[in-house]
Amino acid sequence: MKGLFLDAVDDLADVFRRVVRPDDPPVTVNEQLEVPPHTLPALLAGYDFVLDDHSQMPTDVMRACAGLKHIIFLGTGARSYMHPEELADHGITVHIIKGYGDTAVAEHTIALMWAAARGLAVMDRGMREGRWVRTEGMQLTGKTLGLLGFGGIAAEVARIAIGSGMRVIAWNRSPKSAPGVTFVDLDTLLAESDVLSVHLLLTDETRGFLGADRLAKLRPGAVLVNTARGAIVEEAAMIAALRSGRLHHAALDVFASEPMAPGHELATLPNVTLSAHSAFRTPEASENLIRRALDIGKRLATG
Repeated sequence: MKGLFLDAVDDLADVFRRVVRPDDPPVTVNEQLEVPPHTLPALLAGYDFVLDDHSQMPTDVMRACAGLKHIIFLGTGARSYMHPEELADHGITVHIIKGYGDTAVAEHTIALMWAAARGLAVMDRGMREGRWVRTEGMQLTGKTLGLLGFGGIAAEVARIAIGSGMRVIAWNRSPKSAPGVTFVDLDTLLAESDVLSVHLLLTDETRGFLGADRLAKLRPGAVLVNTARGAIVEEAAMIAALRSGRLHHAALDVFASEPMAPGHELATLPNVTLSAHSAFRTPEASENLIRRALDIGKRLATG
């Protein structure tokens, strides 16, 4: 059994070379930033499994990838790039990797929250343009952080926020409990959160979960942080809330379409802080991610 690392860019090829072991199944490393879907049948010919970081895998194209049995997606958001159930109907199993970077994503979430609360992006842009811009920030000690969804990342965010003196509340689709966290119903979460941080997996049920109706239930002047998936929030509704001032600020690492197109409306709004889907990108998380992907490949190879 052999595999292909389809899109080993952004230093991932170097990470691969650091963590690969002699007893791993053979994996060819393809350092290609953009992999057009129509090229996949030729690229994947002769391979049993593929490691996919960010490439789209439409079902109609994957039907032509004869011999491919497994896709190892590097993360949890495979549904942004493929349809796992449809692929399963064609004999291709999609594997995801959870928990590899919980601390990295949580720290980035906290960083975005503080940057949004203190207007750091606005001041940075102004000063680079030669303007002495001063913002009046939100003091977060004593404020309420609401966690929309509660898995490993949200638990780490809660740990850091509680240590910073914030009140932490959470809503999850299944019952959960955690030290220092008060679990509430969804309407209470939206109404009481000074900062709302999104931590849901993207599924058919959560796509567009934060639409205009739910955004309207947020406490006026709230900050929205999203390091989960862009499609969980209705982009047009979020932009309208930002323009009206109902939503004080959005701090975003993920977007409905990635990479974000030049001149995108979000990039024109002063009350938005942006990062390039990089919350998980630390050496520790990247090495853990690639090593766990190779471990999945090894298990597949040994049956």
